[in-house]
Amino acid sequence: MLIFLAGGTGFVGGHVREALLARGHSLRLLVHRRSLGGIVPDVEEIVGDVTKPETFEEAVHGCDATINLVGIIREFPGRGVTFQRLHVEATANILAAAKKGEVRRHLQMSALGTSAGSTARYFKSKYQAEDLVRRSGQDYTIFRPSIIFGPKDEFINTLAGYMRSFPAMPVIGDGEYQLQPISAEDVARCFADALEKPETIGQEYDLCGPDRYSYNELLDIIGRVIGKSHVTKIKNPLSLMRLIVPFFEGFSFFPITSDQIAMLVQGSTCNGSWRTTFDFEPVNFESGIRSYLK
Repeated sequence: MLIFLAGGTGFVGGHVREALLARGHSLRLLVHRRSLGGIVPDVEEIVGDVTKPETFEEAVHGCDATINLVGIIREFPGRGVTFQRLHVEATANILAAAKKGEVRRHLQMSALGTSAGSTARYFKSKYQAEDLVRRSGQDYTIFRPSIIFGPKDEFINTLAGYMRSFPAMPVIGDGEYQLQPISAEDVARCFADALEKPETIGQEYDLCGPDRYSYNELLDIIGRVIGKSHVTKIKNPLSLMRLIVPFFEGFSFFPITSDQIAMLVQGSTCNGSWRTTFDFEPVNFESGIRSYLK
């Protein structure tokens, strides 16, 4: 297949890109600037902007499928970096380009926990993007992964970095909210498999790993992997954090936003039913992070 891939240069995008190439697909990869230098076989870099359809819609023409991985975890409105622009409008632009180019197949990256009534703007915008996909008339598949881990992830590497630098770890609330991380390789495999499985058309999959932990347990595992015998935790009352964070979240140096607090304490788990369709054993969390946390 010839696939138009948006968001294929980031952490997860790199894994999806490699998984697709390993299956023999060719890519038209949307980029802000060329970086592969034409040296990677079967990858054509398309310089464009997902918020400006005129920069890429011609490249969609002639493709067999479109994949949208574009996403941000934090807004910076002063720079034009907003959930509405990069989740909702970007999805609408890709779908419109696909329709114009007569491309039927579409795969969409969403997020576990997404809902129309969420108090988190991130989740709400992801739901709006999903709704555009559902109403597009495309042969779509939507994936909603939990927290994704892998060698260049931000979440696990950031926590490990804090543990190495500070004597104690701050915990929002009681730390008992549940998480079920999934490896980037497993997410990428699902995307690649979906293109070969007609039964995935019109379906939506919550993706999570095989291991479910509380946030406190997750910290203990990361600590054990990097060689700490004990992780000291400082509990921060949720009510206090919700009061303080809005005053500082507009500054890029501040490590967390109100949205991220809402998403974290909501938890991120699923029943694992995705494995019925995608028949493989997902990577165990602890062994997975041992492969890259040194």
